[in-house]
Amino acid sequence: MVVTIDGPAGAGKTTVSRALADRLGYRYVDTGALYRAVAYAARRKRMRTDDDAALEELCRGLDLKFVTSASGQRLLSAGTDITDHIRTPEITMLASGVSARPAVRAYLLKVQREMGRQKGVVFEGRDMGTVVFPDAEMKFFLDAAIETRANRRYLELQDSSSQKPEEVENDMRQRDQNDSTRDLAPLVPAADAVIINSTDLTVDEVIEQMLAHIHKRVDPGS
Repeated sequence: MVVTIDGPAGAGKTTVSRALADRLGYRYVDTGALYRAVAYAARRKRMRTDDDAALEELCRGLDLKFVTSASGQRLLSAGTDITDHIRTPEITMLASGVSARPAVRAYLLKVQREMGRQKGVVFEGRDMGTVVFPDAEMKFFLDAAIETRANRRYLELQDSSSQKPEEVENDMRQRDQNDSTRDLAPLVPAADAVIINSTDLTVDEVIEQMLAHIHKRVDPGS
């Protein structure tokens, strides 16, 4: 089946999605990395993130590919590993901007649906269950309190960023606002998504809840 896990930044989507895919023996796709890759490419070309014509041309020339290495999943752009370059606070905010542009969403919609064609995959993102895979067999929306999410992100960025905890939280609130109020594919739970709040749950507890729902979906009589 196709499993989608949507939710805001810092909710634990990446950790949970990877672990769930491993438990199921599925592939894992971090769709947020694809938007970050577009933002990174736009920044390198000094391109405005609201220039739709330029973004459309940029996307036509992109060659993005996920590969698995000893250090985990890596994202290549034209054969160059950009994984570590797309995780900065600047690229994070730029990605929120480009993700609202129709040209970027149209391009990545095709990329993502092609990745899901063979099933057996867990997609992590923000509109996987609402837009990209509205017919996915299993949908989750993972959330958590803003303070919890900001603290998680701060701990993740400690080694690569000088941002203070309050700056991380302010950035996250701004991104939440941008993502949830945009006209195109806003961040909202799918009508048929299972909503899980991870504020007071461990990763294992979240995964066990998800597996229980998946098993019930596969075998309704269990």
